[in-house]
Amino acid sequence: MNITVNKSNGLKGNIEIPADKSITHRAFMFAALTKGKVKVSNFSKGADCMSTLKIIQNLGCDIEYLNEKELIINAKNAINKPQSPLDCGNSGTTTRLMTGILAGQNFNCKLFGDQSLSKRPMKRVITPLELMGAKFIHNDYKLPIEIIGTKLNGIDYNSPLASAQVKSCLLLAGLNAEGKTTFTEPYKSRNHTELMFEYMGAKIQIDGNKVTVSKSQLKPVDINICGDISSAAFFIVAALITPNSDIIIKNVGINETRSGIIDVLKAMNGSIEILDKRIISNEEIADIRVKYSELRGTTIEGAIIPRLIDEIPILAVAATQAKGTTIIKDAQDLRNKEADRITAVKTELRKIGANIEETPDGLVIKGKTDLAGNCEIECYHDHRIAMSAYVAGLICKKPIKINEFQWVDISFPEFLSLMNKISTY
Repeated sequence: MNITVNKSNGLKGNIEIPADKSITHRAFMFAALTKGKVKVSNFSKGADCMSTLKIIQNLGCDIEYLNEKELIINAKNAINKPQSPLDCGNSGTTTRLMTGILAGQNFNCKLFGDQSLSKRPMKRVITPLELMGAKFIHNDYKLPIEIIGTKLNGIDYNSPLASAQVKSCLLLAGLNAEGKTTFTEPYKSRNHTELMFEYMGAKIQIDGNKVTVSKSQLKPVDINICGDISSAAFFIVAALITPNSDIIIKNVGINETRSGIIDVLKAMNGSIEILDKRIISNEEIADIRVKYSELRGTTIEGAIIPRLIDEIPILAVAATQAKGTTIIKDAQDLRNKEADRITAVKTELRKIGANIEETPDGLVIKGKTDLAGNCEIECYHDHRIAMSAYVAGLICKKPIKINEFQWVDISFPEFLSLMNKISTY
């Protein structure tokens, strides 16, 4: 599906962002480990999360939809050997977390994915799992991967990178391992797994960047999922850079390990107001008001990178409208996403007139720049590149065409309808 984006006269009104994808993945998987019934409310309907749901069905869970926003997962038995290979679709989160769950089971199974996912590195989870005793058959640490179920032993693992996926993988393996499993990372990555483990009664200890879990049985409790800040990020930036904009985004998760984009945009002089903070299912949420702002350049590096790694493509769009130079460092892991996001962002933003250069671990963007448009944008099978391009198109002088925009459905099938709801032309 190819779409055309026209210049906007401003974004106005209130919207509610769909559910957080990271939390939805975990809610589905953790419910499957409870041996009970769990009601999950306000779950993400993105293709990635549906890949996770289909896998737990294949492993023996019954799914009952109560309505469009609620379902019940009945994990009546322990996870069982699947009837067929497990399809992870395009989802790296599904692959890496399920690998941790399945490594310690008493059966063998196979994980596979689409063409894009099959190119992504899985060594980062396979190596520490092998230290726990896990066994795999793979081709250069990439999908498809056969998991040889075996008994695991806890380890003390010092991770070379801050990664919520690697951390969650090992903690999930630790639920079913003998002894204690400790994961230490250089910076604190997103902590949805730790919070949900606490909420569901796991034996877990948290000490700064170190997390320890012991063999545990998760309890079946109902889970209500907040709105996804990574999805909200596109609307936050759109309102900040589009003149005459004033919007409120309802029920957004503002977990401190995910809210780096808010901290950075505020430092760039963005008008962002946090309203009505509250706690739901052990996660902090709020409403967010955003107004058009004259942004300033900044440097984004170090400990904040894991708190906004997925938002760097849209931050690059914001930087084109910030006075001065914005420098992004320490983000080399962007080269291992659905696409090489560093090169993709540079290539596509240059097409519309941005002054942007890539470095080995990031980007340098000089602003403020008038974006011309009048070009075709490629999305590289990457939903975040596609949505970032759309936001840039709202302020281009002339329309832009985005090819294969359907990749947005991977994470945010409601994106266009919500954007149309608040856009004025």
